[in-house]
Amino acid sequence: MIYRKKGFPEEDDLVFCTVTKIQYNSVFVNLDEYDKQGMIHISEISPGRIRNIRDFVKENKKIVCKVLRINEEKGYIDLSLRRVTETQKRIKISEMQQEQKAEKILEILSKDLNIELKKVYEEVSEKVSSIYPNLNACFEDIANDKFSLEELKIDKRISKNLTELIKQRIKPKKIEINALFFLQSYKPEGVDDIKKILKKVEKDGEVIYEGAGKYKITVTSEDYKKAEKILKKIENNASEYINESGVIGKFIRK
Repeated sequence: MIYRKKGFPEEDDLVFCTVTKIQYNSVFVNLDEYDKQGMIHISEISPGRIRNIRDFVKENKKIVCKVLRINEEKGYIDLSLRRVTETQKRIKISEMQQEQKAEKILEILSKDLNIELKKVYEEVSEKVSSIYPNLNACFEDIANDKFSLEELKIDKRISKNLTELIKQRIKPKKIEINALFFLQSYKPEGVDDIKKILKKVEKDGEVIYEGAGKYKITVTSEDYKKAEKILKKIENNASEYINESGVIGKFIRK
């Protein structure tokens, strides 16, 4: 990780760290995102009694910690390893991996434009950090056409080429939601009625037959609320025809 945030993290923040020194009752780490040092007391390593800290951490190991206390005047940062859940750890690691991909885009831009990487960071990262928590969050909005680098008044050459790179390497995120339709009819024309219902559904979502009168409905969109709205439309339209045709139908959101 090249980019370093200025200042200190906030209490309760999750931070990515590298173990630098292990003592009898404490562990010292570098906060990778801030280039500052922090300390984990033995009581914050793991629940229960600890016979040997090295059973839990090793020098140069990457770990995710929670910020407990900060003394900016003295430069102290107290951290906890045991208060980080497995879910929080996975999310933080995923965020760091995405941020590294965003930084890789800046490295490619630097080579393409033959501009020193440090200058690219100064031009882009510092301005992005004024409104975004990290590069990746900004780049994802650019990929989804929700933000333009022109708003940051970045050098036009850098802005143009960086936007092109982002759109090439970061694909817009898609939200996928699912529901199940159970359809049944005992009427002679029942099969045709069910086909008409499914035809209406296919206008807004994907339909997959799963057997025994069960159909999986999938709606894909770039926005969760929009996907929910489409799914609700499908349910209302299908329900209306179900009532008219006499088909037995049940709609269940997965």
